[in-house]
Amino acid sequence: MKRRILLVEDERGMVVMIRDRLLASGYDVEVAVTGPSAVVRVLRESFDLIILDILLPGQDGLAVCQELRRRGVATPILMLTALGDVVDKVVGLRTGADDYLTKPFETIELLARIEALLRRADPVKTTRGVLAVPDPFRFGDVEVRFREIEVLRGGEEVHLSARMFELLRYMIHRRGEALSRDQLLDAVWRPDAMPAERTVDVHIAWLRQRLEVAPSRPQFLLTVRGFGYKFVG
Repeated sequence: MKRRILLVEDERGMVVMIRDRLLASGYDVEVAVTGPSAVVRVLRESFDLIILDILLPGQDGLAVCQELRRRGVATPILMLTALGDVVDKVVGLRTGADDYLTKPFETIELLARIEALLRRADPVKTTRGVLAVPDPFRFGDVEVRFREIEVLRGGEEVHLSARMFELLRYMIHRRGEALSRDQLLDAVWRPDAMPAERTVDVHIAWLRQRLEVAPSRPQFLLTVRGFGYKFVG
C-alpha cells in the first residue's frame, strides 16, 4: 500500500515540484493550501506524513502544527521554511514538528528526510516482515511502556533521555537483528544532526548502566563486534 502524504503549501510552483517528485517516488500525495483546510483534512483522514510550510494563509504552519499536536495527532510533520532563521526552526520543533527543511532544497534531500521520518514512525517493519511487540514489553526485570514512554526496573522508574528511549524502542522492535552504527544513527538521530558513530556507543553504554544487571557483561544489549549492536530478549 502506498504511503499517504499531505502537502500543505500555497505556492503553486512548489506544490507542482514536490507533488510530481513524490508521485514519481511512489507516494500518494494530497494537497492543502491553507492552514485551516489542512487541520480539517488531517482530522478527517489518515496520513503517514505531513509536509507543512510555515508561511500559509489563514493559519501559519506553526499554529497548525501546535493545534494538531494538541488534538492528539501523532503523524510525523516535516516543516518547510523559507526564512532560514534558527529561531523559527527551534520554535517549529518545540511546537511538535519532527524535522525541518529550509528552502531552497534539493528534492533528493526532501526524499531522504521523508524516508527517515517514516522509518522512525514505523520501526516494527523490517525486511523480514512485521515483528509483534507487546506493550508493555518485558525483559529481565525491566518493563518498557511504549505508550506512556516509561521504563521500569524492579518496579522502579528508570530515567532515560528521549534519545535513549527512542534507541531502546528501535532496537526492541528489531530484536535479534544485527544493527550497524550507521543504521542506528539514521533511524534514531535527526538526519541533519550529523552525530559521530561514537554517539551510538555512548548511548548504548548509558542504557547498559541503567538496564543491565552487569553492564560489563550485558545480557540484552549485545555488541556485534566490528559492526554494531543487537537487542536479545
